[in-house]
Amino acid sequence: MLPDFVFDLFIVLAAGFLAALVCRKLNVPTLVGYLLVGAAIGEGGFGLVSNNSHELHHLSEAGVFLLLFAIGLEFSLDELLRLGRHLVIGGAVQMTLAAAPVAGLMIALGAKPATATLVALALAFSSTVLVFKSLAERGQNVTRHGRRAVGILLFQDAALAPLLLVIPLLTGSAEVAMGAQLAKMAITSLACVGVVIIGRRLMAEHVAPRLAGYRSPELLVLFTIVTLLGATVAATIVNLPPALGAFAAGLLFSGNRWSEQIDALTFPFRETFAAVFFVSLGALFDSQLALREPLTLLGGVVGVVLLKALAAAIAFRCTRMQWPDSFATGLGLAHVGEFAFVLLLVAFEAELIDEPLYHRLVVISLGTLFLAPLLLRVGFGRLSNRESEQSELAGPRLYVDSPEHGALVFGLGPIGRAVSSQLEMQGYDVCLVDRSPINLQGYAQQGFRTVAGEAESPETLAAAGVTSAEVAFVCLPDDDLTLALVSTLRRMHPTLKIFARCRYTASAKKLRAAGANDLVVEEAEAANELVALVERKG
Repeated sequence: MLPDFVFDLFIVLAAGFLAALVCRKLNVPTLVGYLLVGAAIGEGGFGLVSNNSHELHHLSEAGVFLLLFAIGLEFSLDELLRLGRHLVIGGAVQMTLAAAPVAGLMIALGAKPATATLVALALAFSSTVLVFKSLAERGQNVTRHGRRAVGILLFQDAALAPLLLVIPLLTGSAEVAMGAQLAKMAITSLACVGVVIIGRRLMAEHVAPRLAGYRSPELLVLFTIVTLLGATVAATIVNLPPALGAFAAGLLFSGNRWSEQIDALTFPFRETFAAVFFVSLGALFDSQLALREPLTLLGGVVGVVLLKALAAAIAFRCTRMQWPDSFATGLGLAHVGEFAFVLLLVAFEAELIDEPLYHRLVVISLGTLFLAPLLLRVGFGRLSNRESEQSELAGPRLYVDSPEHGALVFGLGPIGRAVSSQLEMQGYDVCLVDRSPINLQGYAQQGFRTVAGEAESPETLAAAGVTSAEVAFVCLPDDDLTLALVSTLRRMHPTLKIFARCRYTASAKKLRAAGANDLVVEEAEAANELVALVERKG
């Protein structure tokens, strides 16, 4: 007889799979599908999964840890500095205006000020995943409004760590003086920051290169998981939230050229456990509560959406956007993000909020997320997509530890894959460059250096280490893109050996003039092969 836990896990994962499949067909964010199917199979729906399954709850927490690890892994101080005013002004205004009315209302209803502030700030979060994906699908992530939206989302992500850090302070006993608690928290925090700074450098300069040298995905995955679990255990030992330890573990691996490989290797684990977390979260939807208090909860959903839309609009206006674009972009942020649920769960487990209030907040937050696809479509659909300036965020990270010798391959179609394999067998340190991260994922798992971005962009080429490469193979199917790339390569590295794929004979002269050392002209090769076939037939 199978344990109930195994049956519950099967139901959750199967439901998550079906939800993701339907969402793909309907072009709806999978996060919303997970939440909806969770509500359907939970105790408030068909009752297929119990909310009291402790084993399933532990797996959900693992999903939280992996999500926070991913945020830490993607966290970049350089990106924050590049966004500058848009991040600091926009983010601070948005979170303050979204949180202050909620905190004031909760205090008026009898909540403690500290608890009300924490809950209000949690509701101020929007979904980085949903917003950034929606912007990217519309090509708006590199526009002015896209940059500002990303800046606010990054500010929220940066605010997550101190909010997790302050929770132990809020749960301190009354006998301990506030000053002593603050001093202890400050010392612990500084110690953690020091450990992360030192560990991050050791990881980039010594540990990651040695592990990558084994060309073993298994070793890298095991080391990453051990580090993640070790960081959560260490955080618990020093009385910090384990979620903060997961975030710190991500920071340890961030900012070096192995970060993308680690992200690719942990991606299946993260997505699997995240599905468990969000489906289980949806299962918390209390349909009986919704039936008992429909007007209250509906008013809460509408109130949160309107408040967050207005707060975001004012924040965007403070970054010098026009009012129409400010309101349209603000609609895209008018929902409660996934990390709000993390904070609410941590606050509930720390007994900062009681169970009835927790369930009400979960239902209201889920309601805003159910509306998120419509809000994103309406808001971002009204924005102009005419801007084309390059975003400071959209460009890849610039690493300074590129190898002294290596080969660059641009374009991972059938030709690029064949060239990459041959170069690898000949002992080259190969860096693969492609516009699609999906094309690169499998190679990153095998230990190749990979860079996702527009190949002709100087930022992309700098991230790939063009100035230290020996040879470049351009395998793009578009002669115009190839010409632009060859010109940029020659300008950035005058002595680089450049071999290019050329589709049409008419483009060959231009490519040679731009700096290509040698070409394979598809039109000429096809003509030669066809003539040879004619001769053999004759």
